[in-house]
Amino acid sequence: MMDSQIALPLAHRVKRLSHLDMPGGGQVIVQGDYAYIGHLRPPRGTTILDVSDPRKPRVVSQIDVVDPYMHSHKVRVVGDVMITNYERYNYLFMRKAERLRSIRREWNKKGGNLPTVAELAKELFVEEADIPKLEEMAGRDFEPGGFKIWDISVKDKPRLLADQRTWGLGVHRFDMDRHYAYISTEMEGFHGNILVIYDIREPRRPTEVSRWWMPGQNVAAGELPTWRGFDNRLHHTLRYGDHLYASCWHAGIRVINVADITQPKTVGEYNYHPPFPEPTHTFMRVPFKIFDRDVAVVVDEEHQHVDMRNGERQAGQPHAALWVFDISDFKNMKPLSSFQLEELDSPWSRSRGGRFGAHQFQEHMEGTLLYCTWFTGGLRIIDIVDPFRPKEVGYFIPQPVSGQVCPMTNDIDTDSRGLIYLLDRFAGFDILELERG
Repeated sequence: MMDSQIALPLAHRVKRLSHLDMPGGGQVIVQGDYAYIGHLRPPRGTTILDVSDPRKPRVVSQIDVVDPYMHSHKVRVVGDVMITNYERYNYLFMRKAERLRSIRREWNKKGGNLPTVAELAKELFVEEADIPKLEEMAGRDFEPGGFKIWDISVKDKPRLLADQRTWGLGVHRFDMDRHYAYISTEMEGFHGNILVIYDIREPRRPTEVSRWWMPGQNVAAGELPTWRGFDNRLHHTLRYGDHLYASCWHAGIRVINVADITQPKTVGEYNYHPPFPEPTHTFMRVPFKIFDRDVAVVVDEEHQHVDMRNGERQAGQPHAALWVFDISDFKNMKPLSSFQLEELDSPWSRSRGGRFGAHQFQEHMEGTLLYCTWFTGGLRIIDIVDPFRPKEVGYFIPQPVSGQVCPMTNDIDTDSRGLIYLLDRFAGFDILELERG
């Protein structure tokens, strides 16, 4: 089907209340009458929107990122305190710059001529035209990433309270409450992101309380990773009661007991990699029993099914999915079901430069509906009232904007009014409503 033949937007039981053609983002959080958006690409950092009238959202304030090599694409808010992350922008490309240095060192040890541009490009799976940019990055000193804490009691004038540096690439996704911030970050001496818990009760002076990592990450203590590259690392945790629910990328899921916040302790784990190829993005406990079971939901993140060596699409690999787990016994967690879409469920499922598969859901639940982002598959609303048979009850696939070839529905939140806030990775922000009945 040609784009010109597609009736836009594509929707079932979902109607659009408003749209903003704004820069793409990594996270949207709604509290009260305000939506907070973390943007993916510098210089735009964080936007605060007044959404009291959902048909006329209004930009209240914006925070820009000064360093063009950093982005601030995640945000959390509790009361009048806002935390934003600072992470190396385009970090996968940055990893190739680090690899560039090591390749040169390896060739030097062997003696002889240094690698040519063509040889470097082949080794790094990039274009030859990318090498000068990688050279520039490899020779540059970078400030470490971290997070910032803001006073947002006056929404149009956010006030910086603290700038907490961590290390390396910095902070990715995180959770927070009134007492603590649960930060996923690189730290010196560790391989990949770990958990660092900070006391933020005095927001001007965040204080480290404890750390948690998987065996193999603490290389400074002599541990050695048994996995490829940075496959196993903490994506982020979500707290429920005395436990943190940790998504650990290609290491699956972990449950961490934090009854003693100074001594986080792993009390359960489950890994379904392999055979499933896509990494675990979010692990969230359902705050009520279903079928007299303690249940959690897990969502993986879709990556492009492309062979890095030749750019060809890899057929036969399952796309990222939604999972429902029985977690009644942390020592014996087990999947009850998964939910998947067919590529025919979106006209942009095979768009070049896009991804078709799951990514995220709203990180809180009041009922059995999960509002999931599916990248080029848009918004999918899935009911888990029967945890063995998740069922789609609505969807919304926005049209691409700002010259993009496809939508890339990235993050989502819902509010107490039942409204849906949908953020695109490339460009665009929608406020939606599920039609009842």
